[in-house]
Amino acid sequence: MTVEVNDSNFEEIVLKSDKPVIIDFWAEWCGPCRMVSPIVEEISEDFKGKVIVAKVDVDSNPGISSKFGIRNIPTIMFFKNGKMVDKQVGAVPKSNLVSKLEPLL
Repeated sequence: MTVEVNDSNFEEIVLKSDKPVIIDFWAEWCGPCRMVSPIVEEISEDFKGKVIVAKVDVDSNPGISSKFGIRNIPTIMFFKNGKMVDKQVGAVPKSNLVSKLEPLL
């Protein structure tokens, strides 16, 4: 299950996490975001208990979006120990995201 992250809980959920965190930056109107969303949900089930999978609605949370320079969505960022260590811009197959995630475990 994914966690909704917003401007007010970002630090607590992402930066202070003792587990790797994947964040899907998306918007309701974004077609490619809708293609990636089921993949992100699958990853949250596949790595349950090992990884936190979060979603940020860029329209509702401009603070986080501008802090990380999100200009294109979907953008998926990978965090470990409170630091962004990798990112993927655009819709990609699940295998691409898993290959970026596994070294963080």
